[in-house]
Amino acid sequence: MTKEDKVLVIQEIKDMLQDAKVVYVADLEGLNAAKSSDFRRQAFKNNIKVKVVKNTLLQKAMEGMDVDYSEMFESFKGNSALMISETANGPAKLIRDFRKKEEKPALKAAYLQETIYVGDNNLEALANIKSKEEMLGEIIGLLQSPIQRLVSALQNRPDATEGSEQTETAAEQPSTEDAAGESAETTSAE
Repeated sequence: MTKEDKVLVIQEIKDMLQDAKVVYVADLEGLNAAKSSDFRRQAFKNNIKVKVVKNTLLQKAMEGMDVDYSEMFESFKGNSALMISETANGPAKLIRDFRKKEEKPALKAAYLQETIYVGDNNLEALANIKSKEEMLGEIIGLLQSPIQRLVSALQNRPDATEGSEQTETAAEQPSTEDAAGESAETTSAE
């Protein structure tokens, strides 16, 4: 690879990293062409960009960014695939699900939510991180629950007010026993 080619590749990696909020580096070594193609196809379906890169070029590109990726550099050995996603747990779920059938890929490192995770032992934790959409769904569900209870209570309230109106009219009309007792009291007081 010529120096000009390296400069172009570094710039391409920088362009990928420029607006990335979720960056994963995985080891695809050991996957044959068919399995690697299947992995890329699944990544594409999940809106995850995958690019196999040379470690030195990836490191140089990351060093030129505003984000400090230096903690990830130790894991850049062997084959490296850069994975960029909008969903925090998307690449981790893809790797985990793919490993149900295959031994690889392995997670080398990840950067998300301004935190760096190094090592394959973080894969399950990263896969269980809730996506923005999942969190919004839970929040909306929590907010709707009290509102639904209030609406239900208000809808049932007319039945309760009818009963209280009957009680009020009964209180306004004295019973015949009370009326007889009052007239007896007034005659004995005279």
